[in-house]
Amino acid sequence: MIVDSHQHFWDPEQVYYPWLVPAYGPIYRACGPAELEPQLAAAGVERTLLVQAACNFEDTEAMLAQAAEHEWIGGVVGWVPLYAHRLAERALDRYMADRWFKGVRHLTHEEADPDWLVRPEVIDGLRILEERDLPYDVIAVWPEHLRHVPVLAQACPDLRMVIDHLAKPPIAAGEYGGWKDAMKVAAEFPNVYAKISGLNTAAEWETWTAADLVEPIGYALEVFGAQRLMFGSDWPVAILAGDYAKVWGETKKALDELGVQGVERAAILGDTAADFYRLEASAT
Repeated sequence: MIVDSHQHFWDPEQVYYPWLVPAYGPIYRACGPAELEPQLAAAGVERTLLVQAACNFEDTEAMLAQAAEHEWIGGVVGWVPLYAHRLAERALDRYMADRWFKGVRHLTHEEADPDWLVRPEVIDGLRILEERDLPYDVIAVWPEHLRHVPVLAQACPDLRMVIDHLAKPPIAAGEYGGWKDAMKVAAEFPNVYAKISGLNTAAEWETWTAADLVEPIGYALEVFGAQRLMFGSDWPVAILAGDYAKVWGETKKALDELGVQGVERAAILGDTAADFYRLEASAT
């Protein structure tokens, strides 16, 4: 099963996305299933993970409704207020009754406090996920947030966590030293995984190719291993520096250049995500 572990839908006329402003140009609009479905078919992607794009219940509820209508959506990574424990518990009671609810995420990088993720009340909220065996997507943008991942891994050793977008490595600058050091420390914890996603926008140019992805993907493979890595398109954000076909094609070329084949390739392109999010083999 080929899985895209990270894509979004949004409609600013239906749900409030505080970050979605006109400066985002081609994605400052509704982006939904009808637009993505043919692109998935062309790439041969069988399932996706639909990931939250707003810290509100309306976004999560809209995603769950879309998952119920489209069999290729394998699950939803939604949102609950980790800092408000009773409210989070009630929301999880409701959401976990839905077969498509597979995990939780918070837009950490939109918080004014760069240390929001390690606030005591937030860590206690993550322990609620740990108790319920629900994974957490960590937006650990380098350099501010990646240093928090080992803290969380120690505080919640049984919480499955995945670092979105390889923590946005400094591809454009090409100065990987500090990023590599922080990723190596994070990878020492077996409950921490990482997504090969969003790397085209980290490159900050439209002419990026597979050659620009080889070093960050290769290093992630070295420290995490294929069984803790998963592919994600980050569509429609990917439109800012390409399109779905380019992200899919160039990622595969980078894997080819790194000699990733067989079981390792299958893990990155689907098996890791299917296991991490416990996707159903069939939607019916």
